Amino acid sequence: QVQLVESGGGLVQPGGSLRLSCAVSGRAVSTYAMAWYRQAPGKQRELVAVIFRFGTTSYADSVKGRFTISRDKEKNTVDLQMNSLKPEDTAVYYCNTGGTVLNGRYSAGNYWGQGTQVTVSS
Repeated sequence: QVQLVESGGGLVQPGGSLRLSCAVSGRAVSTYAMAWYRQAPGKQRELVAVIFRFGTTSYADSVKGRFTISRDKEKNTVDLQMNSLKPEDTAVYYCNTGGTVLNGRYSAGNYWGQGTQVTVSS
Protein backbone atom coordinates (compact mmCIF):
# COMPACT_ATOMS: atom_id res chain seq x y z
CA GLN A 1 0.00 0.00 0.00
CA VAL A 2 1.33 3.38 -1.01
CA GLN A 3 1.23 6.14 1.58
CA LEU A 4 2.36 9.74 1.26
CA VAL A 5 2.88 12.08 4.20
CA GLU A 6 3.70 15.74 3.65
CA SER A 7 5.40 18.03 6.13
CA GLY A 8 7.13 21.40 6.27
CA GLY A 9 4.31 23.83 5.65
CA GLY A 10 3.77 26.98 7.66
CA LEU A 11 3.50 30.74 7.67
CA VAL A 12 6.23 32.71 5.92
CA GLN A 13 6.67 36.31 4.87
CA PRO A 14 6.82 37.29 1.19
CA GLY A 15 10.29 36.67 -0.16
CA GLY A 16 10.92 33.90 2.34
CA SER A 17 11.60 30.21 1.86
CA LEU A 18 10.11 26.89 2.92
CA ARG A 19 11.05 23.31 2.26
CA LEU A 20 8.29 20.74 1.97
CA SER A 21 8.95 17.05 2.31
CA CYS A 22 6.89 14.03 1.24
CA ALA A 23 7.69 10.77 3.00
CA VAL A 24 6.78 7.83 0.79
CA SER A 25 6.10 4.25 1.84
CA GLY A 26 5.14 1.30 -0.34
CA ARG A 27 6.92 2.65 -3.41
CA ALA A 28 10.47 3.67 -4.23
CA VAL A 29 10.64 7.33 -5.23
CA SER A 30 13.30 6.55 -7.82
CA THR A 31 11.12 4.21 -9.84
CA TYR A 32 8.01 6.34 -10.38
CA ALA A 33 7.21 9.91 -11.27
CA MET A 34 6.50 12.01 -8.18
CA ALA A 35 4.69 15.33 -8.18
CA TRP A 36 3.65 18.26 -6.04
CA TYR A 37 0.27 19.90 -6.54
CA ARG A 38 -1.35 22.81 -4.76
CA GLN A 39 -4.86 24.07 -4.22
CA ALA A 40 -5.70 27.60 -3.20
CA PRO A 41 -9.10 28.51 -1.73
CA GLY A 42 -11.74 28.64 -4.43
CA LYS A 43 -9.38 27.36 -7.11
CA GLN A 44 -8.73 24.06 -8.82
CA ARG A 45 -5.82 21.90 -7.80
CA GLU A 46 -2.83 22.63 -10.03
CA LEU A 47 0.40 20.85 -10.83
CA VAL A 48 3.43 22.63 -9.40
CA ALA A 49 6.40 20.34 -10.08
CA VAL A 50 7.22 16.84 -11.24
CA ILE A 51 10.30 14.68 -11.02
CA PHE A 52 10.19 11.90 -13.54
CA ARG A 53 11.53 8.39 -13.17
CA PHE A 54 14.92 9.16 -14.72
CA GLY A 55 15.37 12.36 -12.74
CA THR A 56 14.26 15.04 -15.15
CA THR A 57 12.01 17.73 -13.75
CA SER A 58 9.21 19.97 -14.90
CA TYR A 59 7.65 23.06 -13.31
CA ALA A 60 4.61 25.24 -13.66
CA ASP A 61 5.50 28.56 -15.27
CA SER A 62 4.42 30.39 -12.12
CA VAL A 63 7.14 28.73 -10.01
CA LYS A 64 10.01 28.29 -12.47
CA GLY A 65 13.25 29.64 -11.09
CA ARG A 66 11.85 29.77 -7.56
CA PHE A 67 10.91 26.16 -6.71
CA THR A 68 13.06 23.05 -6.93
CA ILE A 69 11.83 19.46 -6.69
CA SER A 70 14.23 16.74 -5.62
CA ARG A 71 14.25 13.21 -4.27
CA ASP A 72 16.29 11.34 -1.71
CA LYS A 73 16.55 7.67 -2.56
CA GLU A 74 17.91 6.69 0.83
CA LYS A 75 15.21 8.46 2.81
CA ASN A 76 12.58 7.72 0.14
CA THR A 77 11.35 11.28 0.22
CA VAL A 78 10.48 13.92 -2.35
CA ASP A 79 11.16 17.52 -1.38
CA LEU A 80 10.01 20.86 -2.73
CA GLN A 81 12.32 23.79 -1.98
CA MET A 82 10.37 27.01 -2.32
CA ASN A 83 12.23 30.32 -2.49
CA SER A 84 11.14 33.90 -3.11
CA LEU A 85 7.65 33.03 -1.96
CA LYS A 86 4.75 35.24 -2.98
CA PRO A 87 1.29 35.66 -1.45
CA GLU A 88 -0.15 33.88 -4.49
CA ASP A 89 1.79 30.76 -3.50
CA THR A 90 -0.56 30.40 -0.53
CA ALA A 91 -2.27 27.02 -0.83
CA VAL A 92 -2.48 23.51 0.50
CA TYR A 93 0.36 21.53 -1.08
CA TYR A 94 -0.11 17.86 -1.91
CA CYS A 95 2.27 15.08 -2.88
CA ASN A 96 1.13 12.72 -5.64
CA THR A 97 2.25 9.58 -7.42
CA GLY A 98 0.83 6.82 -9.57
CA GLY A 99 0.07 9.10 -12.47
CA THR A 100 0.70 8.73 -16.16
CA VAL A 101 3.26 10.48 -18.33
CA LEU A 102 2.37 11.25 -21.92
CA ASN A 103 4.49 13.44 -24.17
CA GLY A 104 6.35 14.68 -21.13
CA ARG A 105 3.20 15.74 -19.34
CA TYR A 106 2.22 14.26 -15.99
CA SER A 107 -1.39 13.48 -15.11
CA ALA A 108 -2.21 12.90 -11.45
CA GLY A 109 -2.40 9.40 -10.08
CA ASN A 110 -4.56 7.99 -7.35
CA TYR A 111 -2.11 8.33 -4.48
CA TRP A 112 -2.32 11.57 -2.51
CA GLY A 113 -1.02 12.78 0.78
CA GLN A 114 -3.14 14.67 3.28
CA GLY A 115 -1.64 18.03 2.31
CA THR A 116 0.32 20.70 4.13
CA GLN A 117 -0.73 24.35 4.38
CA VAL A 118 1.59 27.05 3.10
CA THR A 119 0.64 30.64 3.90
CA VAL A 120 2.64 33.55 2.54
CA SER A 121 1.71 36.75 4.30
CA SER A 122 3.23 39.73 6.03
